[in-house]
Amino acid sequence: MRLFSLLAVGVLAAPTLARADEPVELVDEAKQLLIVGACADGTPTQVKPEAIAAHCKAMKKMQAEYKASWQANAVAFFAEHTPKTIPKTVVYPFAGGDLASALAVYPDADEITTIALEPAGDPRALGKLSAKEVSKQLELSAKGMDLLYRRNYSHTSDMIDFMRGAKLPTQLIFSLSALALYGYEPTSMKYYALTDGGGLKYLTRADLDQADKIKDLGKRNQALANVEIKFRKIGSKKEQTFRHLVANLDDAHLKKSPQALEHLIKKGRVSAITKAASFLLMFDDFKTMRKYLIDQVDWMVSDATGLSPKYGKSVGFEYETFGTFERSEMDAGAPFSPVWAAEFKAQPKRDLKFRFGYPDHKFRNHLIIMKKASK
Repeated sequence: MRLFSLLAVGVLAAPTLARADEPVELVDEAKQLLIVGACADGTPTQVKPEAIAAHCKAMKKMQAEYKASWQANAVAFFAEHTPKTIPKTVVYPFAGGDLASALAVYPDADEITTIALEPAGDPRALGKLSAKEVSKQLELSAKGMDLLYRRNYSHTSDMIDFMRGAKLPTQLIFSLSALALYGYEPTSMKYYALTDGGGLKYLTRADLDQADKIKDLGKRNQALANVEIKFRKIGSKKEQTFRHLVANLDDAHLKKSPQALEHLIKKGRVSAITKAASFLLMFDDFKTMRKYLIDQVDWMVSDATGLSPKYGKSVGFEYETFGTFERSEMDAGAPFSPVWAAEFKAQPKRDLKFRFGYPDHKFRNHLIIMKKASK
């Protein structure tokens, strides 16, 4: 009787039910995480408002600073420099939790796929934690987002701390926060696995029941690794698609488990983005992913961890540089810096008012646009 009364007045949302063999719709869970984790407008139903008050005070301050500084400059820049005719399907390898940058570059994309090692995580976890646990986990999420939004990149070690072992789905909260920052709202959220050949199989109620049997939190988050969120600009009818895909993109893993590469190839021609990617595309262990970008990309934005002129120019890509780059701030990037430094030196000086990924060794901003040469 008590539960019925709460449902009747709208204090609690009725659970979304599905047959055991039907894909499970979790958009209500997404909307709750938007309120609790990303501090969007609304009233939380699974925790008391006071449990998130301190978190949301800090988050709103961080979001306001991000909008006024990085977001305002980046959106204006990309509105001027991103062509309307490029593919509306976007691939972002080595993305970490950074949907926000992709939305700055490609706000009207039909589809955005981020690829990283960190799982989206279980969106139902919010209802299983105490108020004290929620506050502690939100503190962890906020710390991670603060680094991403202030510094514009996250180290792998940060992602391990903030996402892989967290009790809340931190990767998912990062993505939902990005939607809120850019004025979008989720219309659907489903989880999926890749099939042989790169197709999608959406998780069913039976799959979630199996995941619930996993006691280890990290392993359960891995069982809910890949998420698909349909979203739209608030006030718009156009629905867009975001997918987060967990995959190790080195050659050995793509050979052993080719479904991720098969899925990307099925997309056809794409636009792309990468930044703060530890210069992995220059390593011999990542030849397969490098070849994918060479073969499938029409237009791409990156920092110096993108596709080097060493590989791009010989196959018909043109480069346009912005900001200043002389040498990588990372020792791992030092061997690859001379090629980029020569490219920047050969081109006119173009200012860049915001950081895009790693700075150079003197902490100066830089950015590269790479495009297929006109035939």
